[in-house]
Amino acid sequence: MMTRTPFEVPAPDAQAEAAARDRQSQLTKPPGALGRLEDLACWLAGRLRDPRPDMPRCEIFVFAGDHGVAARGVSAFPQAVTSSMLANFAHGGAAINVLARLEECRIEVVDVGVASEATPPSGIRNERIRAGSRDLVDEPALTRGEAAAALGVGERCAREAIQRGAQLLIAGEMGIANTTSAACLICAYTGAPPAQVVGRGTGVDDAGLRRKVEAVQAALQRAKWEPQSARSTSGPEASRILAELGGFEIAAMTGFYLEAARTGTPVLLDGYISSAAALAAVAIDPRVLHWMLASHSSAEPGHAVALAALGLQPLVGLGLRLGEGSGAALTLPIIRAALALHGQMATFAEAAIPGKLE
Repeated sequence: MMTRTPFEVPAPDAQAEAAARDRQSQLTKPPGALGRLEDLACWLAGRLRDPRPDMPRCEIFVFAGDHGVAARGVSAFPQAVTSSMLANFAHGGAAINVLARLEECRIEVVDVGVASEATPPSGIRNERIRAGSRDLVDEPALTRGEAAAALGVGERCAREAIQRGAQLLIAGEMGIANTTSAACLICAYTGAPPAQVVGRGTGVDDAGLRRKVEAVQAALQRAKWEPQSARSTSGPEASRILAELGGFEIAAMTGFYLEAARTGTPVLLDGYISSAAALAAVAIDPRVLHWMLASHSSAEPGHAVALAALGLQPLVGLGLRLGEGSGAALTLPIIRAALALHGQMATFAEAAIPGKLE
């Protein structure tokens, strides 16, 4: 049986957020003229416990794992691509490496369950629990013990980053066929039907898309899940669903989000896979939601379903479907701009401007 030790989740600082909103009302602009940038600055003020915060120090983690369901032809790429991408990450050639360098963010790539017998390349953190998950159509993807171990990997990574001084965390992923696992989880946690959630992932053709839908339907049936049960998917049942239908990297991301919330550290969600992990974390403990910020809306149809269930509005919509944490990293300049405007614009009093702009 997979059990999690109960923990406290702090609330955001309501006074700091209220003070930030008061400052926004005094800046030299019409009320609401900066749109969501104003709300973003205030949201961060509450999470960083500072009415006028600087840009938070951010760290990025990419969790990698493979999925047994890949054997059913649900991906446009072979499973060996995951191992090859580890080498690419190690050499700094992936999209997230480029974006991390642009933002001067520390990045760590973690092998949680890649389907390989070889030791991960130098520069890749080896936390491999098993060489890939099982085929979730036939049996639980992870045992309860494996899921707990993967959650623990994510928790440790978040805790270590926070101990280094990180104030904002991003979790990305890499794993062939993980969009199939994510679709299963999104269906299970929201009650949405597979046809509404399953997308083309890495770019499967129509036949591949049909195979994905069939795999998700079969996996949900095997796991004894029905749409109406989504309302009661919480606590132990949420953890069971994660083991039945998840993957090593998704479980690690879930643990990452849980630990961030426990320490009162905001997380910037990435795309489709990230949203599945976010749903799992919130199902395990709803208080985690207060520490989540959605970065973007991806091209996968199920991502919108997941974000709607979480009640989160993404900052941008660029049609991305890469993963790796790339969409989240792309919004860091927006966060930087929002906080700079909030902290550096003059107030009406400072600028000696009478009244307020309407």
